[in-house]
This record gives sequence, C-alpha cells and structure tokens, in this order.
Amino acid sequence: MDIKSNELFWSATIDEVKNGFIENDNEYKCIFCEEIFQKGRIYEIKSELYDAKKATEIHIDERHGSILDYLLRMNSAFTGVSDVQREVITLISRGLSDKEIAAELGVAQSTIRNHRYKLREKEKQSKLFLVMMDLLSNNTSKKINKLDKEVICDAPKTATILDDRYNITDKEKNDTIKTYMDESGALKSYPAKAKKKIIVLEEIVKNFSKGKTYSEKEINRVLKRIYEDNATIRRALIEYGFFERTNDCNSYWVKE
Repeated sequence: MDIKSNELFWSATIDEVKNGFIENDNEYKCIFCEEIFQKGRIYEIKSELYDAKKATEIHIDERHGSILDYLLRMNSAFTGVSDVQREVITLISRGLSDKEIAAELGVAQSTIRNHRYKLREKEKQSKLFLVMMDLLSNNTSKKINKLDKEVICDAPKTATILDDRYNITDKEKNDTIKTYMDESGALKSYPAKAKKKIIVLEEIVKNFSKGKTYSEKEINRVLKRIYEDNATIRRALIEYGFFERTNDCNSYWVKE
C-alpha cells in the first residue's frame, strides 16, 4: 500500500503550493492530482505546443482553477479559515473595495476592517508558527509527525471532518489493510470502527482515476469486485470525502 498518497501535497513548500506543482530533475508533478509532465517532452494542448512546465501550469489552471480558489474550497479544519473569512478573502481577491464587500455581505464597513485586522494577525501567527516548526525539526532532526517507530499519516486533504479518527500511523494503515483486505484488493469484511473504515476506503479509492467522471453503474461495477455490499462502500466514499457526486446521483468523481 502506498502510505505516501497524501504526502506530496502536505510536504510541499510554500512556493510549491503557490505554484501548484513540484519540480525535480526529470519532471513536474501537480500537487493536487499528482499528474506528471516529463521534462524534454512537448505537449499538445488545444492544437498548441508547450514545454512541460507550461503544460503543467495550463493543466492546473484548467483542471483545478486558481490556487487561491482551490485552497479556499478546502475544509476549514485544514486552512484555519472560517466560512466568513473565506467569503471576505474571495471578495478581496476579486478586487472589491471594503464598501462593496460590506454591501455584498450585508454588514457594516467597519466589520470588513475588523476581518482584515484578524486576517493580518492570523498571517503573522502563521509565519511564526512555521518558523517554530522548522526550527524544531532542525534541532531534533525529526519532523513533528515522526514517532519513535511510526509516522503519523496526513489526512486526505478532501476529508469532510477532521478529528481523532484521522490520527492514523503508517503501521496502523498497514496492519488494517492486511487484516481487512486480501492480496487482490477485495474486502474480507467491512470494519465497524470509523478509523479503520477510513483506511480501507482510502485504499479502495485507488481503483478509480482522478479527473474521470463515472456513472453510478460504473462505480457499482468496480465496487462489486471489492465488496458484495457495494452500496455501503459507495455511500461511505461520499460521506468521508473521497468521492463527490451530482445531486441526481448520476455522476461520480474522485474528489481532489
């Protein structure tokens, strides 16, 4: 099992998150869906030719939208931004004045000023916190998620609720997969505990391609090979944030 499935996004530097991709000697990789663009290769997009870096940038823009919008759509448990603050940031990013933002949200202009103040304080706190974590890592030669013999895994960035159910180590993941899934990837039984459900669901979702839209029939066909009660697994994939679907339940896709 690939225990690093969420590590690419969470281990990216601030600049890499801002760019939306990481770069190594041979390739560029999107940190949102992990699509790879090989250096030295020319990519044809809408009858135009682009090098790998430009193709990566076009992919991110067309597939994921602006980086700011993507981050604002994430669960507030990850970003630390409240729903109201998300709205304020979104409207500021559109170039609206405080007066226009106040009118849009139906609040006093002084309220927007107060939001700006609190966002600035959060920004300063975040900078200092990042420095503290970096210094801690350097001083101890160990990141905060490294235990003596295990590693605390990063929660899927699409998680609907972030709580102790996602406090999972690499050993717990491996042990759970061995207990509940056979070598072919089929479920022997469906766990009762939520933490173990999350582990097996994260493994099951690897059977589907990111960026592809599936019908309910297609979803069921794949899940049926994994577990006979495919409806339970399908609902759980939605509940825990691994899948999204249209309101009429006709289309499903892996949440990114």
